[in-house]
Amino acid sequence: MKTKTQTKVREPLPFFGVGRLLPYLAPYRSALLTILSLGAVASLFDTVLPLLQQYALNHFVEKKTLDTLAPFILAYLGVILCAGLVNYISTTVATAVEMRFGRDLRRLAFDRLQTLSLSFYNQNSVGYLHARTMSDTSRIGTLVSWSLLDLVWHSTYLIGAAVIMLILNARLALIVLSVVPVLSLLLAFFQKRLTAAERDIRELKSEITADFNEGITGAKTIKSLAVEDKMCRSFYADTAQMHKKSTRAAAMRGAFSAAMQFASSVAIALVLWHGGVLAAHEVGTFSAFMAYAQGMTEPVRWLVGAISALISTQVNIERLTDLLHTEPDAADTPEVIEKYGDNLAPKTENWEPLRGDIAFCDVTFRYPDGEENVLEHFSLQIPQGSHIAVVGETGAGKSTLASLICRFFEPTSGKILIDGKDARTRSQLWLRKNIGCVLQTPHLFSGSIRDNLRMGKADATEEEIRAALCAARADGVVDRLPDGPDTDVGEGGDLLSTGEKQLICFARALLSDPKILILDEATASVDTLTEQKMQSAMTEICKGRTTLTIAHRLSTVQDADEILVVRDGKIVERGRHTDLMRAGGYYSALYKKQFEYESAAKILKGN
Repeated sequence: MKTKTQTKVREPLPFFGVGRLLPYLAPYRSALLTILSLGAVASLFDTVLPLLQQYALNHFVEKKTLDTLAPFILAYLGVILCAGLVNYISTTVATAVEMRFGRDLRRLAFDRLQTLSLSFYNQNSVGYLHARTMSDTSRIGTLVSWSLLDLVWHSTYLIGAAVIMLILNARLALIVLSVVPVLSLLLAFFQKRLTAAERDIRELKSEITADFNEGITGAKTIKSLAVEDKMCRSFYADTAQMHKKSTRAAAMRGAFSAAMQFASSVAIALVLWHGGVLAAHEVGTFSAFMAYAQGMTEPVRWLVGAISALISTQVNIERLTDLLHTEPDAADTPEVIEKYGDNLAPKTENWEPLRGDIAFCDVTFRYPDGEENVLEHFSLQIPQGSHIAVVGETGAGKSTLASLICRFFEPTSGKILIDGKDARTRSQLWLRKNIGCVLQTPHLFSGSIRDNLRMGKADATEEEIRAALCAARADGVVDRLPDGPDTDVGEGGDLLSTGEKQLICFARALLSDPKILILDEATASVDTLTEQKMQSAMTEICKGRTTLTIAHRLSTVQDADEILVVRDGKIVERGRHTDLMRAGGYYSALYKKQFEYESAAKILKGN
C-alpha cells in the first residue's frame, strides 16, 4: 500500500505565502513590472469613463447643446481603443509569464527531486510528489500572472473611484467606504478556516492520485492477490472524504462570498437612499457617482474571489516551496561542489581516476526514518580488484553496505574511504560514475534496449554495446527479439520478462566499464541456465574491478575471493567458501539448509 505522507499543522502564512515565491520571481522582474503598469493604466482608463458620462449628461442633456460633441466622441473612442490595446498587451504578457513561470517551477521541482536522497522517496508517495510538480506549479503560475494583473487593475480602480467619489461628494463616498472595515473583519474570520480546509483537500487529492497510481502500476499484483475489492474500498474512502471536505469548503467559500456581497449591496442601498438631493440638482454627477459605486461592486466581488483563491493557493505555495527547500540527507559539501561540481553541472576536468579501494571504518548506520541501527561499529577492507561476497539472512544489512558505498545514504557515525580518502571529500557523481550497480529489482526506462544501454554510456559505439551484451550473456536474448537492440521495452520495461530486464541492466552497468561493480542479488530474477552462464562469465567480468556481490543464493558466490557472513549488522564469519564450509559454522549451516531446500524443490519439480 502507498505511503501516507505526513504533514504538519501550519498557521496561515503572512501575505498568503507569496513572500516565499520572491526568490523565484527575480528573473521575471521586467515582465511583472510591465503587468503592474499595464494593469494600473487599464484601470485608469476605466475610471475615466464615468467622468465622460458625467460630462455628457451635464453638458449635452441638461444644457441641451451639441457643442463639442465631435471632440467628445473622438475622446470617448480614444479612451475605449486605448483601453482595448492595453488589455491586449497585458493579456499577452500575462500569458507568457504564466507559461514560463510554471515551466521553470516544474523544472526546479524536478531538478530538486533528482538531488534528494532515497530516504525522501521512502517517506513521500508518488501521488504527493506528482501533485507538487504538476498541479501546484500550474496554480502558482496562474496566481503570479493573471491574479497579479487583476489585483492591480481592481485595486487601482477602487482607489481611483474612491478618490473621485470623495471629490464629487465626500458624504456619500464615506458611506460607500464604510464597508471596508466590515470586509476586513470578514476576511480575518474566514482566512484561517478556509486555509485549513483547502490544505486538507490538497492532501486528499495527493492520496487519491496515489491510489490511482497503485491501482495501475500494481495491477498484476492486485489481481494475483485478489484484492481488487480492498483497493476499491481504499479509493472510495478517500474520494468520499474528498467529497465531504470539498462540500464543506465550498459552503464556507459561499458564506464568505455572500457576506462580502451583502456588505457591498448595503453600501449601494445607502447611496441610493441618501443621494436623492444630489440626483435632483446634478444628474450627471449623481450618475457618475452611482457608476463608480456600482463599478466598485465588481472589484469587490473579484477581490473576494481572489482572496479565496489566494487562501487556496497558499497551500500549493507551502508544499512546493517546502519541496524546493528540502535538503538531501546525503549531500556534497559546498567545498566539494566548488571543486567537482554537482550532479547537474559536474566539473569532470577535476575528477581524479578511481582505483577501487574501499574501507568501512567503524561505521554505524541507522536509516533516517528508522529507530534501530542496521550496522554498528562495522569495519571492512575491500582491496582494489578483489571480489567480495556478502551473504546472510534477509534484514542482516547486506544491501545497506551497497547503499553506503554508492552514498545513497551517509553513515550515522564513522566513515567510508574510497582510495584512502573519505568519500564525503569527493563528488557523489564522480563516485557513482565509477560504480556499476545491478539491483535485485531491475528497472528499464521507456524506449528501446539501445536507449537503455546508452544510459550507462551516452556515446557508446555499436561494438561496445555488443561487447557489453555478450559479457552479460544478454546477446542471445536481444537477438531473439523482433527488432534486436531497437526493440521497445515498454513503460518500466514491462514488455520484457523480469529475467530479460535483469540481463539488460547487467549489460548497461558493464557498458560504462566501472571500476567498482556492485551486484545486489543480480541473478535472483534469471533462470538457472542463464545464472550458470553469468557465473561462468564472472571471472572475466570482475578482472581488474572491485566487485561486491550481495547474494541470498549461496551457490552463486563460491568463487569469490572472500565471503563475508553478516548477521545483525556485524560480520560473524569471513573466508573462502571451502574454509567456511570446513569451519562448520553459521555459513555452513545456511549453505546446507539452502542446498536441501533447492534439492527438494528440484525433486518436486521433476515429479
